[in-house]
Amino acid sequence: MNLQEESDLRNTVAISARRFEESPFISRQDTSKMVRGIYAGRFFAVYNGEDPIEKYWTLRRKALIFDVPEKPVEISGPDAARLLDKVLTRRVDTMKRERGYYAIACTPQGGIFMDGIVFKLAENRFWYVQADGPFEAWLIAHGCGMDVAISDPGSRVIQIQGPASIDIMNAASDGKIDESMSYFSSGYFDIGGQELYVSRTGFTNELGFEIYCDGAKTDHPSLWDHLMDAGQPYGMEFSSTRALTIRRIEGGILGNTTDMDATMTPFEAGLAKFVDMSKGEFVGRTALEGRDRRSLLLGLTCKSATPAAGSAVLDSGEVVGRITAGVPSPTLGLGIGYARFNSPGDWIGRTMSMRLPNGEIHRGRIVDIPFFDREKKIVRGVDRTIP
Repeated sequence: MNLQEESDLRNTVAISARRFEESPFISRQDTSKMVRGIYAGRFFAVYNGEDPIEKYWTLRRKALIFDVPEKPVEISGPDAARLLDKVLTRRVDTMKRERGYYAIACTPQGGIFMDGIVFKLAENRFWYVQADGPFEAWLIAHGCGMDVAISDPGSRVIQIQGPASIDIMNAASDGKIDESMSYFSSGYFDIGGQELYVSRTGFTNELGFEIYCDGAKTDHPSLWDHLMDAGQPYGMEFSSTRALTIRRIEGGILGNTTDMDATMTPFEAGLAKFVDMSKGEFVGRTALEGRDRRSLLLGLTCKSATPAAGSAVLDSGEVVGRITAGVPSPTLGLGIGYARFNSPGDWIGRTMSMRLPNGEIHRGRIVDIPFFDREKKIVRGVDRTIP
């Protein structure tokens, strides 16, 4: 569930819990007000009775801890790198250990099937932290004839995001994690007496870290309590993913199956830099040859309303696109959303109309994404200014 717009919190249904994974941290966060979503077959909190704008400012000024549902898949064996090179659009065979890459998997038709982060944990051992979808089955199907094993390490992921996150992780790791850990680097660290994989990544475009549990070997409640104790002096709070969703849209992070899907190429999603056409053959490469590299996915800002998923984007009354997701931006003081256009064009800088699902029409401006901090100075720790 990538939307998490205001209306989603009232559009809920009761479902059987047997098919989906419960969070091992549920005892530390459950309340009667919790609304949960399902992502990658896992439950997670999209709302927990909090004021999302207050949590947003805690994220931007201090830190938040999130229990997120992204799912690591393990790829191991002599042909692990070969398989990943076959299904991903970036080179994996040259990856260094303790390094992560954002990487896309395409369909044979060149559409986006999956996105996530690939980590090289050891020689012939990788994790791909996937978005929502059946990626394990995809890997198994494409690994036919290869000496490779696809498995679920049972890892639940915790994110600590915000400007205080380095100080918090330094305290949580007894000083082992510090400023020298660069963006997208990773490694094993002792976190409260438990050896866990940690990466300097996240889903907010704020400075932050992700902690990967080690399945049944991890004492999850103890880990949660240790992290909360480390974060308490720095004002860290727990939050549902509502504040994270606002910040990820401001930061230009796309949601798979929401903002992009198998009907879009990586080029149309504005992700051309993550496609290495000079590498060897990979699934979708032939279909991507000669394709238009102009992005169909841009931003829309609106002073009078918050864009909502499904809203039509109008140019002189003609529908030229639609909104995939929208949120209020507390930093900009505007409503913002992703506008997916039907065809490429000189859209940036133009004023257009947006027709909301309730029929209201508002004027908006088409902009490039991300909506601010386009040089990623915040997430890289270069800009430490606290708003």
